[in-house]
Amino acid sequence: MRGMVGRACTAGLVIGVLVTGLTACTGDAGGDGKAEACTNGTYAWSRVQRTEKLTEMSDPISFEKRTASYSARLKPVDDEVYRPTVTGAPRGIGAAAVITELGTHLSVEEPLAGPSEKEPTELGHYFEAATGDLKGDYYSWGYIKMVTADFAYTCGNGEPVKGQVLTWEGTGSGFMPCSEELPEGVGARAAARALCPAGSRAARAAD
Repeated sequence: MRGMVGRACTAGLVIGVLVTGLTACTGDAGGDGKAEACTNGTYAWSRVQRTEKLTEMSDPISFEKRTASYSARLKPVDDEVYRPTVTGAPRGIGAAAVITELGTHLSVEEPLAGPSEKEPTELGHYFEAATGDLKGDYYSWGYIKMVTADFAYTCGNGEPVKGQVLTWEGTGSGFMPCSEELPEGVGARAAARALCPAGSRAARAAD
């Protein structure tokens, strides 16, 4: 960890502008007072959480007559921006390696988002549907499947290095008619509640 002397340091998990404090310690310090790098330690994971969050929504969508296709820019629901972040990464081990270890622990099918990745709200996200038979009221939304976890990294007889990870295992979007059954997911429920007419099948299910 950069700037660490002895065993004391601080770290924070950043989500947008939210900062949460976390105490961490290094392994044994050498004679010059600097912690030695250790790259063959073991991880202990705790407080692993996987949550889906609504990130984007369309305006209300209504087709009075049959329409072949639809295209619109999804708009962020708030100012919060998520970025893959590791706080308290052990000295000599980068954030990407820690996230990879978390993915291995969770046995994910696809790699978790690394430090260089951006979520769709940062890049600008368009949604397109081309079914050839659109009519009535619809809703469209974007979501992110967040993963957060605490870790303790132990190497040899040194004190464990403690930290946190914020990443995601996927992002996506949906487009559904308000007249049909509500699909699974927090994002779909929130979007249907906000965009579908009161009394529609999806709006009733979202309440």
